[in-house]
Amino acid sequence: MDYSLTIFLRQSWSDNRLQYEQLPNITALELDARLMEKIWVPDLFFTNEKRAIFHHVTVPNRLMHIYPNGTVNYSCRISMTLSCDMDLHKYPFDDQDCHIVMESYGYSTSNLIFKWNPTPIIKRPEVKLPQFEMVKWTWSDCTKTYVNTNYTCLSADFYLIRNYGYYIAQIYIPSVLVVILSWVSFWLDIDAIPARISLGLLTVLTMTTQSSGARANLPRVSYIKAIDVWMAMCLFFVFAALVEFAYVNVMSRVEKRRQTIRGEISSSHIDAEGGVMLEEKEKTNGKSNPFRSKRLSNITAQNRQRARRMDKISRLAFPGVFIMFNIGYWIFYMTWEGK
Repeated sequence: MDYSLTIFLRQSWSDNRLQYEQLPNITALELDARLMEKIWVPDLFFTNEKRAIFHHVTVPNRLMHIYPNGTVNYSCRISMTLSCDMDLHKYPFDDQDCHIVMESYGYSTSNLIFKWNPTPIIKRPEVKLPQFEMVKWTWSDCTKTYVNTNYTCLSADFYLIRNYGYYIAQIYIPSVLVVILSWVSFWLDIDAIPARISLGLLTVLTMTTQSSGARANLPRVSYIKAIDVWMAMCLFFVFAALVEFAYVNVMSRVEKRRQTIRGEISSSHIDAEGGVMLEEKEKTNGKSNPFRSKRLSNITAQNRQRARRMDKISRLAFPGVFIMFNIGYWIFYMTWEGK
């Protein structure tokens, strides 16, 4: 995980070899890029840098001022991509601590020491971050030891809080609407099979696509993020609504199919001689058996009543459980400090 920024790096040091007598009407010598190459500069490098460039439009964005007492002010404009160890457990409600670490590459502390100015970091007021709000920044000394040798080191830390309004509008609200849409099937008639199947499959596919899109640009981490929990539960609710329809549909039809297979509606046999299918209705004195027909009708009606009752229960159970999940989800992730 990384972040990008553009900085104006300013360094100041004293070099007695560059002392000169005060010139009239000249406060400091201003060097161009060619003369800068002949002046010694600290061998500073960024330890967590991945990519970096100097700016050269329209000329190299560097300046160097040399004062009569040998003080050198050096400034350059750099755009960098730096690594940042982000913790995404609470994403998109997370806050991050990213840093810049600067060290001397070849000089030990016996020859070179970096120190911060009293106000070393200045943020331009017009600079805004689209996804984060920079709440504060700190700086410190972080002298390192390599192979029993101390090297000077400075660290700047930036504390960022993610603005999650975008995610509420683009991910959370649409997913809630898809879940609510899946509950419409509970109000449809149990015989409206094409409509309920189409609605169930549509919401499941929509939720799957939205879940993939929400995590498309995220790094592949091995732990579960807040958005993973949300999308998984929304997918569970829309899939459960589809399963509920399948159960209701089977409940309303299974007994009728079972009675048909057992021959309680009619009995059939094949005439061995002629090979003709004959159907005999069970009769009593030339009339259909009223007791068997009534029993079949009662069984079918009872199963359809159970199916309708299941739909009525689901109309209350699904929203109730979803609301309880929302309460627990938002309380937990809004109060959890993270790892």
